[in-house]
Amino acid sequence: MTTLPETATIPAGVSLDWLISVDDHVIEPPNVWLDRLPKKYLDVAPRMEETEKGAVWRYEHKTIATSGLSVAAGKRRDQFTPEPLPFDAMRPAAYDPIARLEDMDRAGILASLCFPSMPRFCGQLFSESDDKELGMLCVQAYNDWMIDEWCGSAPGRYIPLIIVPLWDPPRAAKEIERCAARGSHAVAFSENPEPLGLPTIFDADRYWEPMFKAAEATGHVICMHVGSSSQMVSACSNAPELVNLSLGANRTAAAMLSWLFADVFDRMPDLKIALSEGNIGWMPYYLERAEQVLDRQRHWVQHVDFGLAKTMASNAGAAYLDTKGTCTDLDTLDLRARFKEHVYGCFLQDDTGIQVLDLIGDDNVMIETDYPHSDSTWPDCIAMVQAAIGGLPKLTQYKLLRGNAERLFQFRAAPEPT
Repeated sequence: MTTLPETATIPAGVSLDWLISVDDHVIEPPNVWLDRLPKKYLDVAPRMEETEKGAVWRYEHKTIATSGLSVAAGKRRDQFTPEPLPFDAMRPAAYDPIARLEDMDRAGILASLCFPSMPRFCGQLFSESDDKELGMLCVQAYNDWMIDEWCGSAPGRYIPLIIVPLWDPPRAAKEIERCAARGSHAVAFSENPEPLGLPTIFDADRYWEPMFKAAEATGHVICMHVGSSSQMVSACSNAPELVNLSLGANRTAAAMLSWLFADVFDRMPDLKIALSEGNIGWMPYYLERAEQVLDRQRHWVQHVDFGLAKTMASNAGAAYLDTKGTCTDLDTLDLRARFKEHVYGCFLQDDTGIQVLDLIGDDNVMIETDYPHSDSTWPDCIAMVQAAIGGLPKLTQYKLLRGNAERLFQFRAAPEPT
């Protein structure tokens, strides 16, 4: 794998007035699949159809609408709505890469990595396909569109992010290799595959091994967006929505801890993961807590009597999974070193994270703007980031603004617009 060296100085000609966002979103235009799939699939392929409430996506027997919260850019906060919105109610920049450049320039966004929308954040929609061959063709069509049209429309302004057939890791590996030959270095994955009906990263049969090995070999970063498990954290059954939205980072924390304790990095020491839209302020606490747990509890958990645990779970009325997942060597695990070598956090607005950045490390943090979602900082992206990190050393500012993203994704941004 070819990697770029860490930069000790700010490159000549680079200012601190532009950022690279490693978490934005694209609203796929209607032609993505219709232009690329065999004609025999056009009646079941992802396509737009008009309804009483406007245009919606149809795929096989499913109907998928675009939530207004996914295309909130340019609207006042009191105009945000989860109700479906048609294309003519969106900013063209949501689905048009050339129009997007104008909004990026306005906000100081030099380059952008975009997660999918209609297929969901890691393409999990296609895992639900009745016809898996159609699902595979849809995955490939999306990736071709992402690389050729979305990123190809403005070289150096978009970082390709591909999806894979999650239901078939060997084919996922081949798709990663195919896209790597075309310049891709980022692949979307789930923060927790289990709710998708797929094995976890602790699977004793190493279900994900072909995909992860291909990602490591080709320098693909495993990018996990909050919500890519297709579930929402819930405080309780009738908690107000704002409570559950505020808990979003809990899913990201669970993903980080899972990867730190799993044995994936033992076998793939060059593999990297990026945790999108989870912020970073929680990271030092969970690293500290994980160290405490490792120190105090590692001895007994390695010899736990799962028969006893099953009995205790049954007595408590709880379900119990009668299998033990794989784990790294707990006696030699260095959580801090593993984090530094493999994990990248991404933040949108996180003053707490900036205050504890020394406990995280400025080589492991990147910036996102979440365009065009309701959480987005657009159009004030660069101004808000500069206000938040302006007191940090200039080299650290450079790393957060763009240096870490360029290094991690092996990406060279276009010259800064004048």
